[in-house]
Parts: sequence; structure tokens; C-alpha cells
Amino acid sequence: MMMRKLIIFAGVAASLSLQASTLQRLSLNDMIQKSTMIVRGTIQPGTSAAFRGSIIYTHFQISVEAPYKGTPGKVIDLAIPGGVLNGIQQPVAGAPLLTPGQNYVFFLWTSKSGLTQVIGLSQGLFNITTNAQGQLIVSRGAASEPMLDSTGQVVVDITLQMPLAQLLSQIQTVLAGGAAGQ
Repeated sequence: MMMRKLIIFAGVAASLSLQASTLQRLSLNDMIQKSTMIVRGTIQPGTSAAFRGSIIYTHFQISVEAPYKGTPGKVIDLAIPGGVLNGIQQPVAGAPLLTPGQNYVFFLWTSKSGLTQVIGLSQGLFNITTNAQGQLIVSRGAASEPMLDSTGQVVVDITLQMPLAQLLSQIQTVLAGGAAGQ
């Protein structure tokens, strides 16, 4: 009886841990430096889902329009933690929400096993829109999940918004060894 309670408790604890996330807050410079690829691209229609261990990943295809770091192919298979598979729904707090046909700048990292994900969950995903002057703007909202800085202190995330040209300039500066803005 005690073993059964322990197994049930472990199962409940595991499922709760997937729903609640604590993220390390990454500065823009951190994301530039730690990403294996940075690309501008569009999410293609259609998704698939697969288990990887006990976690469901939803797979999207990114049609790459411009590489800013790394040497991606024309299409990238992007894995987002969480999703629905075989009637099992697995939400992951902080996971980015993607819209087919939407244009984004993606800060990506690829694991040793070949799984490509957005760095810092939703932190590494920037929507691209056009302002009234016709200028391309990148933005992402502040994460609502608990965040810690690199020393383990609780911090609040901030919304980021800037012209795409400014983001590209910062990427180039950081990759060249400089440290433009945060």
C-alpha cells in the first residue's frame, strides 16, 4: 500500500513539474552568445508530436528566410516542449506559442542529440511586425513564469521591443566580440 502511494505521489509530482517552470532570465547578449543558430523565418502549417523520454515535444517546421548566426538549412525542425499526443495533453509553462504563417526571429540551440529548441523557452522568440513608418519591429512579451538571474536571485522579466535593424546590429556586435546593450 505504501509503495502504491509513493508511485502515485511520484507521478503527480512529475506531472506538476511539467506545468510549472522556473526560468533563468537571459539577457539579449546571453541569448546571442549561447544560441547555436539565430534565424529569421516563418512557421509552416502542420505540426507533429512525439515523446522524447517522458516529455511530449510538438515539432514545427521553420522556413528560414535569413540566417544571422550559424549555418542552418532552408528548413529547420523545431521542437517545443509540451503538446498533445495519443490523447495525453502535456502543458509546459513558458513554452513559446507559435502561429503558422507568422514571421519570427528565433534564437535557437541544438542539443547533442540533435533536438533544436528556442533558447530560454519563450525568451528566444521575437515576433516581427511592421510599424506605421514601414519599419520592421521585433518584440517579445515579458515571461510570466518565475525567473532567476545567474546568481539565483528572483527577478522580473521585461518586454523587449526594437527595430529589426537594431537587433541585427547588436547580434553583429556581440558576435564580433563587443557587448552592445542588454
